[in-house]
Amino acid sequence: MGAMEVFLQSFSPVSVLGSVVLIIIGFHFFLSKSRPQGHRQGPPGPKPLPIIGNLLQLDVKRLDQAFLKLSKTYGSVFTVHMGPKKTVVLTGYKTVKEAFVSYAEEFGERVASTVTKEANLHHGIVWTNGDSWKEMRRFALTNLKDFGMGKRVCEEKIIEECHILIQKLKEFKGEAFDLSQHMNNAVCNVICSMVYGKRFEYDDLEFTNVVNRTTQGLQLLGSPAIKLYNMFPKIGKLVFSARKKMSDIFAANKQHHLMLLNRLKETLSPQMCRGVADAFLIRQQQLKESGITDSHYHNDNLLVTIMNLFSAGTETTSSTLRWAFLFMAKYPKIQDQVRQELRNVIGSRQVQVEDRQNLPFTDAVIHEIQRMANILPLAISHRTSQDITFHGYFIEKGTPVIAVLTSVLQDENEWEKPNVFYPGNFLSKDGKFLKRDAFLPFSAGRRVCLGESLARMELFIFFATLLQHFRFSPPPGVTEEELDLTPRVGATLSPQPHTLCVIPLN
Repeated sequence: MGAMEVFLQSFSPVSVLGSVVLIIIGFHFFLSKSRPQGHRQGPPGPKPLPIIGNLLQLDVKRLDQAFLKLSKTYGSVFTVHMGPKKTVVLTGYKTVKEAFVSYAEEFGERVASTVTKEANLHHGIVWTNGDSWKEMRRFALTNLKDFGMGKRVCEEKIIEECHILIQKLKEFKGEAFDLSQHMNNAVCNVICSMVYGKRFEYDDLEFTNVVNRTTQGLQLLGSPAIKLYNMFPKIGKLVFSARKKMSDIFAANKQHHLMLLNRLKETLSPQMCRGVADAFLIRQQQLKESGITDSHYHNDNLLVTIMNLFSAGTETTSSTLRWAFLFMAKYPKIQDQVRQELRNVIGSRQVQVEDRQNLPFTDAVIHEIQRMANILPLAISHRTSQDITFHGYFIEKGTPVIAVLTSVLQDENEWEKPNVFYPGNFLSKDGKFLKRDAFLPFSAGRRVCLGESLARMELFIFFATLLQHFRFSPPPGVTEEELDLTPRVGATLSPQPHTLCVIPLN
């Protein structure tokens, strides 16, 4: 669906007329902003229209696919106008890696969207730049490692949560159901144990509400209405419903996390640090006692950093696992091969992270799930920190930059079978696991996902353990061929709502 079609379906004739008036008024302004600067040539791209830019040529629901199509005409580095805003798009593994790794500093800033700024979420880690971002990322990474990320203690937390999840899944006795809520709860509890120092019960209403709101918020964040609002903030009244829902979700989640943080403050002890939140509060207290009042350890950074970790540590991993079991139901022969390898190598004991090196097929399947699930088809928007010449094109300081990760994970020059589910993409001829440089689901460079090692550990343990205990099959009356792999589009690509039969093996 094109962007203009979304506009016409969403807005009344009066509002459309108003938009036309705005276009006419802004025509002169647009021309003055779009004149080339001397001889410095920017990346090529389709000719934009005043105000709306190239929106008529873009599918706002699947921008990654629209960008892939444009790249066939304009190359791996090109310009599009997202409304009035000039944006540079990067496609293909070599181009994306070169920009984010070889030119990490130049392409290393982020752009906070309008809704992010309005919700005061342009603090923390995801949307910030400069010294505040460096300090909060360093703090989060250090303390996540201190509280187990990549270590045995974290592995034990994941295994504990995995076995609680197994008992919950057994309650369905093989009948078809939607795994979403239970997967969300289990994955979220892992990050909660590291951030707050505790897990929550699946029937805890406050817990399930914040998990559900987080999922809904990410879904809404990627909706056409919110995307268009971010491009055209002055049309806020025309997308009032979506904007209000977004605002309500942000406000409710903020309130929930503030409540949890206040509970921690009441029992805070520097001698007994329970999690990342405690570490921040203790650091904040130490700086205050030292008379330092202008540090980055202020309440906004505390709240938003915790919310960043909470949302990023839940939705992406949970969605990937739901894709994993949907793929296993879709391809039962591959599921059988994974289970057979687990039986041959592990037997009935609990899978551990160190077993990965002895389970090449299982590891290849997990990587292929991530590649095909393509949870983040577009890397979170970057911005140039300075003027730069890249691939022979001049790009101004402050230009938004979008990297199309779909074009990396499905690059025809990098993958043997880029467009089908094929674990052989990660296997050598003699059946050993094959590491692939173009496997970048966590992005790359200085803005690479800081929770990558945690996510990899969770995916391996949850996936392998659940396949030891269950068979995943389509619901009654549905064949493997009829299982729908069309993604549900939001800020991430998640599976469409579906049910599966989760059949205990013993």
